[in-house]
Amino acid sequence: QVQLVESGGGLVQAGGSLRLSCAASGRTDSTFAMGWFRQAPGKEREFVAAISGSGISVLYTDSVKGRFTISRDIAKNTVYLQMNSLKPEDTAVYYCARDRNRGVSRRIDEYDYWGQGTQVTVSS
Repeated sequence: QVQLVESGGGLVQAGGSLRLSCAASGRTDSTFAMGWFRQAPGKEREFVAAISGSGISVLYTDSVKGRFTISRDIAKNTVYLQMNSLKPEDTAVYYCARDRNRGVSRRIDEYDYWGQGTQVTVSS
């Protein structure tokens, strides 16, 4: 089993920044890719960003490119999502997840372990 715990969410004004963290424990394996997803009220969960096991390959959804940065600290078994220039439409519960493969993917069905989520609210 793998446990994922997100932190770092909160309330921020538009244009502000937040850094989300996702700490992994249990039967962790840093060679697997990791991803961030988000779900706004009344909407489906959507892909945000992913990073390969090596940290070399990254993938972003178009709406966050240039504003969000995904990274990982293998030694700490932690994945980060730095979010800058936040917009009200970024408001959602953010989830981290582990990909069952090594490469990056935006496909939600490729992720087998999920955290409980952290709320991000961006006020206008």
